Amino acid sequence: MKVFIQIPCLNEETTLPAVLSSVPRSIAGVETEILVIDDGSTDATVEVARAHGVHHFVRHTRTMGLARSFRDGVHYALAHGADVVVNTDGDNQYPQDRIPDLVAPILAGEADIVIADRQTATIAEFSAFKKLMQRVGSAVVNGAADTDLPDAASGFRAYSRPALIRLNVVTEFSYCMETIIQAGHKRLKIASIPVTTNAKTRESRLFTSNAQHMRKSAAAITRSYLMFKPQAVFASLTALFAVLALVPMVRFLILWAANGEAAGNVQSLIFGAIMSVAALLALALGVLSELQRTNRILLEEQLERIKELQYRRDPSATPSWESWSTEAAREIEEIDHV
Repeated sequence: MKVFIQIPCLNEETTLPAVLSSVPRSIAGVETEILVIDDGSTDATVEVARAHGVHHFVRHTRTMGLARSFRDGVHYALAHGADVVVNTDGDNQYPQDRIPDLVAPILAGEADIVIADRQTATIAEFSAFKKLMQRVGSAVVNGAADTDLPDAASGFRAYSRPALIRLNVVTEFSYCMETIIQAGHKRLKIASIPVTTNAKTRESRLFTSNAQHMRKSAAAITRSYLMFKPQAVFASLTALFAVLALVPMVRFLILWAANGEAAGNVQSLIFGAIMSVAALLALALGVLSELQRTNRILLEEQLERIKELQYRRDPSATPSWESWSTEAAREIEEIDHV
């Protein structure tokens, strides 16, 4: 078993030594490797990492963002035989000595993903508003993913190899909430362990304000929710517009039946007609999104197979492209027949 501990970094020459010195270099029965992802740093981050014995690097010539750094690090780790990938931060926010506890449920086969609970209610530097937003954000993610996690925004987490092959990061902001929503709908087992964070070393570079963080997080959650539950969204919109259409139309009919004329009430009929059109549009979009969701599932299954072939440890065991294509074509024929 091989565990890759990846550390995304952007100008972390000051805090990286503390992170690397606290990362466990060995876990009982497991081979560990440290991977530093340099996201366009302009300081001596890479030199500091090399001085502390790091041999694995992914380097971006310019800043690509946390989500891209995570995705590129995962690809590198899987290509180098990782069975488990642990993600931590270069600002020394997380207690690296808890990494063995983080990977233990995966090594025991009890979980596919383990996420550290920072117990945000106890973090002194978090304002009351930020603590509230953390609770609300976790509740929203849990509702979208059908999970029950106390700290959905925590970046201190571990993924099994099969889980990473099944997950696809498409957002450009942060992978944290997106991967939880995907994992929840793909029925991956997610566990949580409580940790105590280290003292704050600097301000977050992921966002410039709480408002920006909320806006980007909301966009990422909405996008992921639409990917996995489009029928729920558009069915709700259809029902809402249908009610808004029905009420004024019924009002118009009642007044017309009572007074025998429609004068002065045509506006209700017009509004109802507009809402009826909106309801039909929402229904049509729901049908189209459901068809798109089916196509996405089929494409993701193909992508999983490609990843399994790409990251196979024994190259001699990799089947030829022709044989794989023949097998895939046979399965497609069987699906079409069904």
